[in-house]
Amino acid sequence: MVSPVTVVKSEGPKLVPFFKATCVYFVLWLPTSSPSWFSALIKCLPIFCLWVFLLAHGINFLTAHRSACRILAGLIFSSIGDAFLIWQEQGYFVHGLLMFAITHILYSSAFGMKPLDLKAGLVMTLVTSFSYTFLYSYLSGPFTYLVAVYTALIGFMGWRAMAGVQLCNDLWTWTKLSACIGSVLFMVSDLTIAVNKFCFPVPYSRVIIMATYYAAQMLIALSAVESREEDIFRKRK
Repeated sequence: MVSPVTVVKSEGPKLVPFFKATCVYFVLWLPTSSPSWFSALIKCLPIFCLWVFLLAHGINFLTAHRSACRILAGLIFSSIGDAFLIWQEQGYFVHGLLMFAITHILYSSAFGMKPLDLKAGLVMTLVTSFSYTFLYSYLSGPFTYLVAVYTALIGFMGWRAMAGVQLCNDLWTWTKLSACIGSVLFMVSDLTIAVNKFCFPVPYSRVIIMATYYAAQMLIALSAVESREEDIFRKRK
């Protein structure tokens, strides 16, 4: 298994633009009450940097590893979703919801169906069921169904990421753990959005939403480089 130190030395420099773009977002902290193309660019810039992070590994790597391609596609759809959510008060919330639903389908596909791990599936089913039950009384109209479908999709994505971490069997890798933590953070971010939008104001909601979201996307993007790092490790041995 590739050591974390090797990973940091190899992948760390490629993530510098992402960290800088994230800092720019939090430093500028543009008001959400005045949506603009500039604010959309600043919000999406860290995700654009994650596109570059994956592309920096080479087109050959992406074409040879379907999971990496699917994660890149997920990042592209999520950035479109981010842009839509800038104008959510102007009626584009559902458009953003759809883009992120596609993102979760792509991520689930990237994580794969092996190992199945039904226990992890049961845990995620309980978590998502509880979350939707809590939200249900606040929902009305189409959102009653849209949120149900979305919750199921992100829960499925979380299950597939969690299933890859076989701690008991010592079959885990740092990238599988990265995907798992990233997926959990994504769920925290989206649940905060849902509670803040449909239920009641969440203190510091925007900070919580964006901090967990950017961290989640970075960790999921990192999970795409597993095959490459293992190949390098084998060659060095």
